[in-house]
Amino acid sequence: MEIRNQTEFLLLGLTEDPTLQPLIFSLFLSMYLVTILGNLLIILAISSDPHLHTPMNFFLCSLSLNDICFITSTIPKMPLNIQTQDQSITYTGCLSQVCFVIIFAVLENFLLAVMAYDRYVAICHPLSYTSIMNLCLCVLMLLTSLSISTIDALFDTLMILRLSFCTALEIPNFFCELPQIIKLACSDTLIDNILIYVETCIFAGLPLSGIIFSYIHIVSSILRIPSSEGKHKAFSTCGSHLSVVSLFYGTAFGVYINSAVTDSPGKTAVASVMYTVVPPMLNPFIYSLRNRDMKEAVRKLISRIASLL
Repeated sequence: MEIRNQTEFLLLGLTEDPTLQPLIFSLFLSMYLVTILGNLLIILAISSDPHLHTPMNFFLCSLSLNDICFITSTIPKMPLNIQTQDQSITYTGCLSQVCFVIIFAVLENFLLAVMAYDRYVAICHPLSYTSIMNLCLCVLMLLTSLSISTIDALFDTLMILRLSFCTALEIPNFFCELPQIIKLACSDTLIDNILIYVETCIFAGLPLSGIIFSYIHIVSSILRIPSSEGKHKAFSTCGSHLSVVSLFYGTAFGVYINSAVTDSPGKTAVASVMYTVVPPMLNPFIYSLRNRDMKEAVRKLISRIASLL
């Protein structure tokens, strides 16, 4: 029996053990709230401090906002399903979730690449930094990244619309993930799988290549700095970004390796948590703890908020 568009999917989550559901509910709700609060603090701290109105922090604000949207597109459905004891998600709801997850995941790739380019210009061409990284270019790069991400997501959504699905519509995950949905299709998915592979190479591979290219030139420029103090200062401006890049691509690569070597749905779902939840949650801590100016701005913001309460 084939069903096209009038159906529901079941999100099986991390486990079906009822004794673990309260723990998972508390854990996911806590991670969601910490992520929202942390990224919101970064946005408010940068917005309230004129000294932090730099191109890099403009992209950091965009990254924090993207992380809030990214985690909001995946996490809330999980505790809601546990609370209502209902694992179902409508066909339209699942399609919408896939679309938004792809938009924010691809945009994260591009934002990290653009931030690497910003560090490249700042270190390799410091005298031309303000003229190159002007507001118009920053906004243009952000809007271009968002447009490409949206087009890719809409393309993938249309790709799902042409598929037919069988009656076994159980997704072994806590959100609708594109590869999992394609596995449920009754129709031929060879072309779809090839397109996903090509898209991954383009929309993940190209930004990563840009990051690597930028840092090769950055390291080369830093090594030519005569003083050790100058080298340390230059490296310190890249430390936070390198940590975030390593976290994002490290967890994403780990998920890919895990899905390739294991057929366990439970392990795949846990691996998905690593790249959809962990990077957005830890990014604010990485930037605030490793950046003295950001740390001071966050401290002032918290003090200001506390004085109003």
